[in-house]
Amino acid sequence: MDLRSLETLRAVRSRGGVTAAAAVLHLTPSAVSQQLAALTAELGVPLTERVGRGLRLTPAGDALADAAVDVAEAVERARATCQAFAERPVGTVRVSAFQSAAQLVFPRLLGAAPDGVTLECADEDVALAEFPDLTDRFDVVLAHRPDGAADWPAGVRVVPLFREPLDVAVGPGHRLAGRTAVTPEELAGEEWITVREGFPVAPVLAAVATGSGAAPHIAHRINDFAVASAMVAAGHGVSLLPRHTTVPVPGLRLLPLAGVPAGRRVEALLRPDRAERRVVARVVEALAGIAAEIDRGEH
Repeated sequence: MDLRSLETLRAVRSRGGVTAAAAVLHLTPSAVSQQLAALTAELGVPLTERVGRGLRLTPAGDALADAAVDVAEAVERARATCQAFAERPVGTVRVSAFQSAAQLVFPRLLGAAPDGVTLECADEDVALAEFPDLTDRFDVVLAHRPDGAADWPAGVRVVPLFREPLDVAVGPGHRLAGRTAVTPEELAGEEWITVREGFPVAPVLAAVATGSGAAPHIAHRINDFAVASAMVAAGHGVSLLPRHTTVPVPGLRLLPLAGVPAGRRVEALLRPDRAERRVVARVVEALAGIAAEIDRGEH
């Protein structure tokens, strides 16, 4: 039984099948199937079973995948123990972030990269439920979830970074442009520019609708906050935009929302085994320092 086969078994479970696991592991589906077959033959019990055209783990396969997490963590701890004797740990750390966080964090993170650490950054803007899956592909995943959202699933290590308020964005000629804050009731009847369903800002708009007593009139679905900002500034609707990461646009006003929790929590998600790597831990420390600056208002 080798580490590579155990990693393959974990990927098949987390990705829901051979093809998706192969894409994450940079293998062919045939190679994944061969590793599973070899592991099954070695242990003498079925680890997978067919379900329609798909494949899922048997109870024995699930138990082994759980144990594989512990094995991977132990191996990374052993490596970290040896690296502690090195003058400085070296290695590559892959970091993903949703677009607005990438805009705010990546320039600072690259400037603060610890000696010996090579950073590979990527923007990954996915639906809320899909952020944990990214930990199979990246060492550190910057994710966000709205106030009041359920916790991330077990098996993912979570490092809180900062909370970012979501404000109501209005254009310069809007009736509320002169206000210092707004309530949900005052937003009834507005035309909204908002994200697609399933993305983290959507539940906050649902809370606004509940507070106003009226279903929101959604005129446009735009996930790119820069595009939404330009549309709002031009007078084509209102939107919920993040306070720290919204790019200033002439005439755009951001008004705090009173009466409902309106914010998102930005957190780093990691697989437990990768969190044990010293180079990964150093990057997480750098992210925590950047988050502290953001909390102090140093944008």
